[in-house]
Amino acid sequence: MMRQLALPLPVAASSDARDVIADASNDAARSWLAKPEAWPLGRLALFGATGLGKTHLARAAAARFGWRWLDGMGLRGLPAPAPQGSVIDDADCVADEAALLHVINLCAERGETLLLIGREAPARWPVRLPDLASRLRATQAVGIGPASDALLRALLGKFLADRQLRVEPEMQAWLLARLPRDAASLAEAVARLDHAALGLGGRITRALARLALAEWLEAPQLCDDSETEARLPSPSPTPLL
Repeated sequence: MMRQLALPLPVAASSDARDVIADASNDAARSWLAKPEAWPLGRLALFGATGLGKTHLARAAAARFGWRWLDGMGLRGLPAPAPQGSVIDDADCVADEAALLHVINLCAERGETLLLIGREAPARWPVRLPDLASRLRATQAVGIGPASDALLRALLGKFLADRQLRVEPEMQAWLLARLPRDAASLAEAVARLDHAALGLGGRITRALARLALAEWLEAPQLCDDSETEARLPSPSPTPLL
């Protein structure tokens, strides 16, 4: 069988607020991010499990307000002033706790907005410095909950559209019944499907999905048992986002 060469072309993450999909799971987070002037002490912590959209929401807010983006795992020393504010992604994974403490203190002194992103509320971060622990406990925190069925359908549709993949609603429902229920897993699955479809030169079918996802998912998840079909209702036949 003749196969095409599948090139691993990157799909850029969007920072456009119009790409944020509203859902009950992120309603509180969206409300807080829309009004940084209302944040107590000028800072906010956004937390939630991996794949729930924390970074997407934060990037949209950073683009809107002109905040600087910092990587918590690479945070060292004192960054230059950022009058519009800063975002520290993976703030719960900093290796240099003193650097994080200095950033929090400097932002407070300068009146700069500061957004911290982590997997748990900051009061639960395993920090050793007492002063840092105190600052984190005083930080307003807002969480993102598990995605609803409607959000998962919308996310899958968006990830497929981003890669210009046309997949029938019935096939999307079949995938949703078998994939992990988080955005990161949906994005990974779509990337694998895209790669397989390019390599084999065919449309995305159940057979192709089993082939593309077999090494990633456990085999029972890819079965045709009817009970798994009922996990999510079939999406309405509307155009992809």
